[in-house]
Amino acid sequence: MSESATPGARGMSVAAAFAGMRSVAPVVFRAGCPDCRGRFELAAGALRLAIGASSRTTFYSFTCPDCGTLVRKPAGERIVELLTGGGVSTLRLHSTV
Repeated sequence: MSESATPGARGMSVAAAFAGMRSVAPVVFRAGCPDCRGRFELAAGALRLAIGASSRTTFYSFTCPDCGTLVRKPAGERIVELLTGGGVSTLRLHSTV
């Protein structure tokens, strides 16, 4: 049975199923360094998100590509949502028991 003779997803080859898909552009985040005042874009892999038990212990961090400073900034609910949705590595600092 050929692919063209098979309606629907059953019997469809992997090549046919993915034929119309395009590559997705990587997510980038805008950030700034409080030390050197540099402004830049970072890929998700350059950021780390730590989720603590409260807003005081929830933050994201990255190394400034301009001056090499380790930057740590608070992350509210919206920032957490954006970073996790964009594929940023997340560390939970509290148990969910």
